[in-house]
Amino acid sequence: MRIRMRKKTIAFTLSTSMILLTLLPMTGCRENGEEQVKTGLTIDFRHVVGNSTLVFNAMNYTNAAGNPYEVTEIMYFISDLKLFHHDGRVISFSEWEDIHYVDTNYPETQSWKTESDIPEGQYDSIRFTFGISSAKNQSFMFVNPPEVNMAWPEVLGGGYHYLMLNGWWNNSEGVRSPFNFHLGIGQIYENNSGNVNDITGFIDNSFIVTPAGTSFNIAKEAQNKLALVMDVNSWFETPEVFNLDYFGGAIMQNQEAMHVGCRNGADAFRLE
Repeated sequence: MRIRMRKKTIAFTLSTSMILLTLLPMTGCRENGEEQVKTGLTIDFRHVVGNSTLVFNAMNYTNAAGNPYEVTEIMYFISDLKLFHHDGRVISFSEWEDIHYVDTNYPETQSWKTESDIPEGQYDSIRFTFGISSAKNQSFMFVNPPEVNMAWPEVLGGGYHYLMLNGWWNNSEGVRSPFNFHLGIGQIYENNSGNVNDITGFIDNSFIVTPAGTSFNIAKEAQNKLALVMDVNSWFETPEVFNLDYFGGAIMQNQEAMHVGCRNGADAFRLE
């Protein structure tokens, strides 16, 4: 069990791609000799390119800018998950359930089982924050790996990365080059110098995702399952084309590049 230290009360959002898959019994504690069963939710995270499951470490893909690329690993935070009940209620989650970390190197992180007892019934949509909002994105909040490895440099604003999407692309000269598509807190530089000594302010690049997709049902006294699917190609093509040859392989100090990446991320998830 990983331990995380929290400085403040935290809340989070979620919304992109989910699908009702299976219902499994979920038992709780006993009361008056009878087993109490919670109404729970598990979210499974999947990563695709188009309609096909993402294959790692293979130069199989080409983005909208014409960059051939491969992905080696994906790590990200989602937070502020909210469920929108058909009757108008908005269901949010407790302080210790408001942030989830996904890491393709750790299969156990690709499933998020909430502990809250969720109202049954029909739900119209979900919503979440991609990354961690500035009010909650506090340095040293996590003390154990792998989350602690997502730390964003203090000099660049502190807190944690929203996303690490790492891989390789064949650049315009045909050279295989590494890219680190990293999103987090942006910086404002005096005279656009790019020098850390000239930083005059910071930008909260976290963003809300409300995926299009079907409504879903939460069955009573069951562990309901949804799937949230990320289309990796979307980070590079909608609504703006992200050209690796133009922005380069490292964008942590490039607010223009991070802004395009965050705009594209708003539709990178889908409900199947």
